Amino acid sequence: MYADYGQISIEQMLVEHAVGIKVIAKDSGWGIEDVAKVMKDGYSTSSGLGFGLPGVRKLMDEFKIESRVGKGTEVTVIKWREE
Repeated sequence: MYADYGQISIEQMLVEHAVGIKVIAKDSGWGIEDVAKVMKDGYSTSSGLGFGLPGVRKLMDEFKIESRVGKGTEVTVIKWREE
């Protein structure tokens, strides 16, 4: 919806005895002008419910977003397997 081109990479994480999955989603879209605003629950730039990025942040153990206006956005998340 917000980018003409993007890519997703998925990799297995092995750190000492921890196992997890890392997902990196990159796009070359418009970028996000105010990342803090977009990360607030209920905020939406479309007709959605505003659960997108805040929802992903809540589901994952690690979350990082980097965005540059006019250049695109990269979201990196990690979910560790619970034992």
